[in-house]
Amino acid sequence: MAVKLSHLFLLLVMPSLSLTSGQKCSTSDSSCNQCIQSGPECAWCTAPNSNIHCHTVKGLQRAGCHKGHIYIYKPQSSVQVIRNDSRTDIADAKTIFLQPQELAIHLRPGVSQSFPLSISMPSDHPTTDLTLDTSNVPAGLNITFSSITTGNPLLMQVTVEAAQCPSKSDISNQNSTAPWSVQITPRGFAKSVTLEVTLQCQCSCTENREENSPTCSSHGALVCGRCVCHQPYVGNLCQTDITSFESENEDSCRSRPGAPVCSGRGVCVSGMCHCNQRENPEKIRGQFCECTNFDCPYHENRICGGNGICECGMCRCYANWTGRDCSCSTETASCVAKNQQLCNGRGNCVCGKCQCLPQYQGPTCEDCPVCVAH
Repeated sequence: MAVKLSHLFLLLVMPSLSLTSGQKCSTSDSSCNQCIQSGPECAWCTAPNSNIHCHTVKGLQRAGCHKGHIYIYKPQSSVQVIRNDSRTDIADAKTIFLQPQELAIHLRPGVSQSFPLSISMPSDHPTTDLTLDTSNVPAGLNITFSSITTGNPLLMQVTVEAAQCPSKSDISNQNSTAPWSVQITPRGFAKSVTLEVTLQCQCSCTENREENSPTCSSHGALVCGRCVCHQPYVGNLCQTDITSFESENEDSCRSRPGAPVCSGRGVCVSGMCHCNQRENPEKIRGQFCECTNFDCPYHENRICGGNGICECGMCRCYANWTGRDCSCSTETASCVAKNQQLCNGRGNCVCGKCQCLPQYQGPTCEDCPVCVAH
């Protein structure tokens, strides 16, 4: 992805996570890890007999969860400068110089981290046209830029944020949470800034897993106060053997007559669907197990193109992105021609690219091989 700076002002703000601020804690989340990934305000109740495990702290207290059983996820999000060399040789003024050169960033999904970046342009290079490219950016990770001061050097603020922990269904990252080595490179130059980004997505209580716990009727593991049942047992305390139930109530587990029981993603017990558990953070939910956060369109091997969140089989795109698979950018900075017109007034900017009128071509429709010069 590229960011173009023109006339020393930032014309493009890369995708921001506007959806994150609107997310609420999901009381249907089946694990502490899923809960804390719903938003930075979410907490988890570790009391096994609690009717609600995931909510805000106040919400859990109202539901009767004692404060001693409330797990509040507070990872130490941070930005650490690893390499911050200074320019010492006057001859270096003929090359671009970036400072700092390498950083380590620890992120909690939904909580941003920022740092200043100084860009010193070569003495013989204009500062009126600068494009920043980012590479190795994993799905769901977004980087935004804003100008602090103009001139040479140019001082910018870089903000890094992730909407959610990566899904195993995202082929490109294979559920990895760390570290990602992201590069920020001024186009046309060999120098770049390296960001080593780590996502913090795990509750510490998951390390204390009690297998065959008496709390779970000895048919499951107690994890963070919640039973993870072994097949064929279900229920809050793994107290129900689904093989002992007849199927006379299965019609109430169908979304419509003839539809698969629990959408083919769960089992019907006493007329209610118990959705299959997936490897975190993939979720199946809904009255009929009809909603998932992994059955969405892919673009370039990334769910929702890495530019949105999959909710109930549909992509909810981040700001500045649109389309069924969130692959269409609404930014226009890459379409700005030298005369500051979109596509030189000779085309339309569609998904961040110029679609030129006949006879015109080039990235910003400024080339016309058949035009006669006057």
